[in-house]
Amino acid sequence: MSVSQSQPGFLVTTSRGLDELLKQELSELCPDAELAIARGGVRVKANLQAAYKVCLWSRLANRVIWILNEGNAGTAEELYDSARDIDWSMHFAVNNTFSVQFNGSSKAINNTQFGALKIKDAIVDHFYEEDGSRPNVERDLPDMVISGRLHRDKILIGIELSGGSLHQRAYRQDAGLAPLKEHVAAAMLMRSGWAANMEKPLLDPMCGSGTLVIEAALMAMHKAPGLGRPRWGFSKWLGHRESDWQALIEDAKSAQIQPDITLFASDIDRKLIAIAKQNANEAGVFELIEFNVADATKFTPPAAISEPGYLVSNPPYGERLGELTELIPLFAQWGEQLKQHWQDWQVSLLSSNRELLRLLKLRGNKEYSLMNGKLECKLVNYQLDANNCQQFGDSQDNDFANRLKKNLKKLKPWLKKQDTNCYRIYDADLPEYNVAIDVYDDCLVVQEYAPPKTIDAEKARRRLQEVLLYLPAVTGVPAKQIMLKVREQKKGKQQYEKVNTTGNRKVVWENGAKLYVNLTDYLDTGLFLDHRITRQKVRQMAKGKDVLNLFSYTGSVSVAAALGGARSVTTVDMSNTYINWAKDNFKLNKLNGAYHFVQSDCLQWLVGHNGKYDLIFVDPPSFSNSKRMDTTWDVQRDHVMLLTQVRRCLNPGGTIVFSNNKRGFKLDNDAMAELGLAVENISAQTIPQDFARHSNIHQCFVLTLS
Repeated sequence: MSVSQSQPGFLVTTSRGLDELLKQELSELCPDAELAIARGGVRVKANLQAAYKVCLWSRLANRVIWILNEGNAGTAEELYDSARDIDWSMHFAVNNTFSVQFNGSSKAINNTQFGALKIKDAIVDHFYEEDGSRPNVERDLPDMVISGRLHRDKILIGIELSGGSLHQRAYRQDAGLAPLKEHVAAAMLMRSGWAANMEKPLLDPMCGSGTLVIEAALMAMHKAPGLGRPRWGFSKWLGHRESDWQALIEDAKSAQIQPDITLFASDIDRKLIAIAKQNANEAGVFELIEFNVADATKFTPPAAISEPGYLVSNPPYGERLGELTELIPLFAQWGEQLKQHWQDWQVSLLSSNRELLRLLKLRGNKEYSLMNGKLECKLVNYQLDANNCQQFGDSQDNDFANRLKKNLKKLKPWLKKQDTNCYRIYDADLPEYNVAIDVYDDCLVVQEYAPPKTIDAEKARRRLQEVLLYLPAVTGVPAKQIMLKVREQKKGKQQYEKVNTTGNRKVVWENGAKLYVNLTDYLDTGLFLDHRITRQKVRQMAKGKDVLNLFSYTGSVSVAAALGGARSVTTVDMSNTYINWAKDNFKLNKLNGAYHFVQSDCLQWLVGHNGKYDLIFVDPPSFSNSKRMDTTWDVQRDHVMLLTQVRRCLNPGGTIVFSNNKRGFKLDNDAMAELGLAVENISAQTIPQDFARHSNIHQCFVLTLS
């Protein structure tokens, strides 16, 4: 049954976490209305003029939906009937275009497109039965937007008066990578306390495209946020009352004032400041805001500000893993700056990473949960009183920092004897700091091993942040040159999967060889540091020999063999990416000769291969189920089969160097004896000192024809 004009009503939606605040705002905009928080927003029992006022004035709303009907939707047929109960001819003409926005799901209707289709069918069928014509559906800019909101087998159907989300104020000409939504910015200003104390200074030191200070200026001007919108959802609605709407527009224009406020906005990015100025100019508030290019971690209250005020900001969250290495020391430094120079200020910060905010070492006095787009965020208020501004804690007090210093001191004499600029400096020495840290020339790679389920995830995140916080101070390596990788228990070739696409390569060196590594794009860098001694052994064994490198990865062992004077080197790997990488490593070392590169599944290639070799290096994955393989591979189960094929390619008097990194691997010595292969376990000899803490990181065997 349709909602009659004697009992009008509408739904105002907003982002999750803002419904209570929205209700407060609506109680001021519509003091005579009956309000009730509903799923996704606030139900308002009031007339159309009140709905217009909300469209024009609400700073927190997303959409305003004029309710036409509420009915059953336990089945697709019930949903259709609820939509057919509406006399659509009273709301728009057959020559108007429309679209249906559907929200929610149930057992019977578990697809939003299906739900929208049932409502669309009901609308089209209504018009066809009326006069034999059908209105057209338009996705982009329809004359009418019909909203269907499903919850617990009940459907609310209405006209979307707002014509799109109200957070779009029409002043944003451009934005940064992660813009703050306008209605969220307004909520931050309200929750911070500034909206009730506009005479106080307001400053945003990480302003991005300027949304927060622009919203503040619009508030202070008492300018209706909807005045700049070019389109409204009610323009073609037959229930629209243009005279009422125009009267509200005129009242809103006359309500504007020229405020006496102090607004400052700064950002370290000059391009973002240019965008912010452009947006402020479009919003008509440019003259009210002072913009500057500045580093927030060094910024102090401007001289023009004579009293403490409000610092409200939306700092970077570090959504991408690599960003954390730079953000963690930045937040720690910013916290010290706030304590030293911003005493008595009120600070409000929004972040989807609550752990980053904890690095400020400030005690929050109020915390709110809300959504900024699809990100779950926390808005935390801090009062920078005397207790909050105490400076405390440094790297000397941290267990990880102290252990890392000891490691570096212990490694120093060993490093003087090594011919490499790549090595491990920390290997989960302290169980609570479960990371490995490797040096690659002037960069660091931090590998965090995903904690077991028995370890609290939040505590693990805090420990990782401590690692990233203290690393630059202890090692002298800048945060931007520290790469973070999170490893889970992966099997086989999964460890080589691509995780980024930056294409950054750098050259490192080891025992006379130059090698390309990629520190950002893959879970592994292209060089297994624990095989440093193994590569050197292969180099010493290779002189004058025909060498085969199976499961070659990026060909570092092949390069070692070639530099050792091998007569020929054949490099085989299933990945075309790594075969090309191996070729590049050969070019880097100016190696020209009988060097062959084969992109193929090593297991299949061996079966049909008749070549003979004096030295064969085999380092297969522990497990693989690659789509390019006919079957799965397990090194414990299948190593005898593999080595049988390898033995067939071995010249008389030849040698196989067989290595793998499966923990607990046991070589089948009886099977090796049947193949005529003598076994020498050289694992202990091939573990470098910087990997001594985990001496089971790989196993290595020399197999020779007996």
